[in-house]
Amino acid sequence: MTTQTLPQAHRALIVNSTSSPPAVQTIPTPQPGPGSAVVRILAANVISYMRQIYNGERQYPFPTPLVPGASAIGRVAAVGPDATLLKPGMLVLVDCTIRGRDDATAVFLSGIHEGYSEGSKTLMRGEWKDSTYAEYAKVPLETCEVLDEGKLCGRMGYEIADLAYISALLVPYGGLRDIDLKAGETVIVSPATGAFGGAAVLVALAMGARVIAMGRNVEALKKIKKRCERVEIVPITGDVLKDSEALKSFGAVDAFFDISPPEAGKSTHIKSGILALKHSGRVSLMGGIKDVSIPHSVVMHRNLTLKGKWMFEREDIKGMIKMVENGVLKLGESSGSRIVGKFGLEDWDKAFTAAEKNAGMGESTLITP
Repeated sequence: MTTQTLPQAHRALIVNSTSSPPAVQTIPTPQPGPGSAVVRILAANVISYMRQIYNGERQYPFPTPLVPGASAIGRVAAVGPDATLLKPGMLVLVDCTIRGRDDATAVFLSGIHEGYSEGSKTLMRGEWKDSTYAEYAKVPLETCEVLDEGKLCGRMGYEIADLAYISALLVPYGGLRDIDLKAGETVIVSPATGAFGGAAVLVALAMGARVIAMGRNVEALKKIKKRCERVEIVPITGDVLKDSEALKSFGAVDAFFDISPPEAGKSTHIKSGILALKHSGRVSLMGGIKDVSIPHSVVMHRNLTLKGKWMFEREDIKGMIKMVENGVLKLGESSGSRIVGKFGLEDWDKAFTAAEKNAGMGESTLITP
């Protein structure tokens, strides 16, 4: 084991039950073993619906007691004996997507959801149960991506907290890359005014595409158009054909990207978006809607491709980091993203509230243990 000095104990947020609020406790500091690293957490992302996860409202399955969390930025504190790249002191992006080494379909979100397979449940209930709302976290080596701190925080001037927004950008990047979005193409993003929809707009623009942003909040759409070049806007009216014609008024549409929340189950925008696609268009479905009506005849006659994507692949992380390190995709307030708050572990309730109230384009909330 290669290590800096690890304390015997550290502070962590603990969820003991969905019927009682989380609490900060002092617990033994995790130690690295083969295939793992211990990372000092510097900034962990707070998703807008974190409160609904841990109070049971969303009914996500996870074992308890649990150290909750999400993707984070941290500094390697110790590594196991088989680490060949990671060294103590390195700045890393810690991805919360954990996959089985012998079965990549056994996948879960660290600190959030144990997945749907027996393999994923085994992983979260065992070796990788605890996540990043803690001073230290034990994580698989392959979930740590090294960041060029000298370039990002030196020459480019980013704060370490700014880098946490990469995790939000990664989610839509996985879906847009999955449908092979190309520079010069036109993509519909809907809904475009939320945290991940807004991130999708920024990513698609950085990939060289033109974006048609859809949403119900007209004022929010206008703000997106004002701050982003190559963006057109179409409000969702609920009239399928009217909205489809509005989308087609901007010319041929190559792709449609959806990242709707579960609450949008009765929305008409998915059908409008599909109807607006040109022949051989592509659709990426990444949202949380359980069931939708698909215009089957249009999909068939136009040779449309519909693809579902959950999160992203490991190579997508490397590609996204390259985009940021090379300045293709910018971070920070000058690019339209901002940190609405940084909160310590004891202020987790304030962090959850801030994330709930600030879930718009480019907005992020962080827990900084």
